[in-house]
Amino acid sequence: MRILVTGATGYIGGRLVPRLYAQGHSVRCLARAALRLRDRFPADVEIVEGSIEDPAALQRALTGCDVAYYLVHSMRSTTQFAAADRDAARAFGAAAKEAGLRLIVYLGGLGEPHEELSTHLQSRHEVGKVLRASGVPVIEFQAAQIIGSGSISFEMMRYLTERLPVMIAPRWVYTQCQPIGVRDVLSYLIGALRQPFENRTYQIGGATVETYRSMMLRYAGMRGLRRYIVTVPVFTPKLSSYWVHLITPVPAQLARPLIAGLSNKVIVRDNDATRDFPWIQPQSFDEALRLALDRSQSADRESTWFDAFAGENRRGEFVGLQEGMFIDRRELVVNAPTDQTAAIFSSLGGEHGWLASNSLWRLRGWIDRAVGGTGLRRGRRSMKNLRVGDALDFWRVEEYHPGRMLRLRAEMLLPGRAWLQFESEPLAPSQSRLVQTAFFEPRGVGGYVYWYGVLPFHGIVFGRMIKGVARAAELASIDSPREAVP
Repeated sequence: MRILVTGATGYIGGRLVPRLYAQGHSVRCLARAALRLRDRFPADVEIVEGSIEDPAALQRALTGCDVAYYLVHSMRSTTQFAAADRDAARAFGAAAKEAGLRLIVYLGGLGEPHEELSTHLQSRHEVGKVLRASGVPVIEFQAAQIIGSGSISFEMMRYLTERLPVMIAPRWVYTQCQPIGVRDVLSYLIGALRQPFENRTYQIGGATVETYRSMMLRYAGMRGLRRYIVTVPVFTPKLSSYWVHLITPVPAQLARPLIAGLSNKVIVRDNDATRDFPWIQPQSFDEALRLALDRSQSADRESTWFDAFAGENRRGEFVGLQEGMFIDRRELVVNAPTDQTAAIFSSLGGEHGWLASNSLWRLRGWIDRAVGGTGLRRGRRSMKNLRVGDALDFWRVEEYHPGRMLRLRAEMLLPGRAWLQFESEPLAPSQSRLVQTAFFEPRGVGGYVYWYGVLPFHGIVFGRMIKGVARAAELASIDSPREAVP
């Protein structure tokens, strides 16, 4: 089928597109900023630049499509987002009807309509009604909190739990909810294509019912953190949103409507999804959480965190915090072939050293040894070749693609986990782009203190190292072609 995905730059849409494409569907995306998607998806995924508010762009996007996934919503402010969502859904439904669309698949929110729902949840339900009023069949999935690295509700929980040993929380932390893993959400969305194209609403959730308190404490337990939650009777959504704004990267205007909905009990009350999607066995919260926290290994390689970051930030330098991970990404254009550049970064460590700031590397090794770590004394197995699993000073080779990419996992003692990744991308027969990225996943408050404490040294060490690799590759290319490390 030809399928349109709206919201492809978002958390769910960005993961849905590759899965639909892998199943052989012809995929088209509607996005305000097409540039953000061009390097993220396969070249034959069609991208239409524009928004749902743009009738011409909407018509271009829907023409010839069989199915559309409606994954957009507006949360600009607590007073405006509901009206904006309603208008957008009405415009999309009318255009879909005119284009002869066979089905709209919509992801909304859980919550019983007869209960007093928050403005956010009311809006999610209203969007489903507006889409159905268009006359195009709609399959609507209603979900509570989605557990996955990058989900805004999950990230709020992550930052609050990581940064606050003692949390002062409102009574909504005892509200029942039924979180669902992102992989299960994607399975349901794709599974809709196997159902009759008719109006259906499915409540979907994970295998366990939780409270927000139990989720935060289980998160802390899985991360090895000791956390205490103290509840207070008065803590308004507005005040809570300001607190979230202060402690996490989530802005108050985005957090407020989400927090207002946390007082609503959101659990699955029927078994329609179990009946119609028997091949989906939803994960428990612990299973989904374990996958969300597993940065480097994944049963679904396409969703590995490192690859997702590279896909979204393929160009330009970046130093900052994203999805609970500190990132220091640098790049240089190197006047040397791709394999020559890769040969240089593949020879780092051991007797060759790190091409820059070796005294600082040795100091870091001595500090690691002094506190009981491995230090730099392990060197490397071979100076001529690498393989996955090799020790390399106080690093371990985690992933290696000769001539293209090397990722090292730190085995020094740290308040968190760290990786160092090198990539060489071809630009011309004798020119390449060198990308060097340091990743650090802090563990608790100590991890944040450590990162900011060493940040000035990172500017020296990582800045000099990428220049050293580039310079060595260019010199080797001029003097004598060097054999790439196998």
